[in-house]
Amino acid sequence: MLSAERRGALGKEHGAVPRGTTVFDDGVPGVANLDPALLAALRKAAKDAADDGVELFVNSGWRSPEYQTKLRRDAVSKYGSEEEAARWVATPERSIHVAGRAADIGPPASAAWLSEHGARYGLCQIYRNEPWHYELRPEAIEHGCPPMYPDPSHDPRLRD
Repeated sequence: MLSAERRGALGKEHGAVPRGTTVFDDGVPGVANLDPALLAALRKAAKDAADDGVELFVNSGWRSPEYQTKLRRDAVSKYGSEEEAARWVATPERSIHVAGRAADIGPPASAAWLSEHGARYGLCQIYRNEPWHYELRPEAIEHGCPPMYPDPSHDPRLRD
């Protein structure tokens, strides 16, 4: 039987994150390839979350352009148009995940903990429709997180 990799599937080395991956799993490229400052903030937050009995899992982090392309194609199929897909998945050229500057945190209780406490680490939810998506905003430590965009299609960084 051929492995998923040999059949042309995009796996762990492209950014797919195995279930149960934490912010401390350096053997997972989706974690190891995150921006070092983002990863440091996530790890600091995770240590404090553990004191509250909460474990931060990474559902998605860094992604290769090929993996992001697949996710975008899948979103177009699911939502029926490029315009609707843009509300959930950026193009590889614009993706914050491809740049290693975003992490999707789960399960919902962990994302909720980060939503409540993340600003003290500079970790902010960026999109109202994605309570799992976090990016580093160091200024949030002193000033709080900036207002959220309704969804990625409103983020000027992701527009052509």
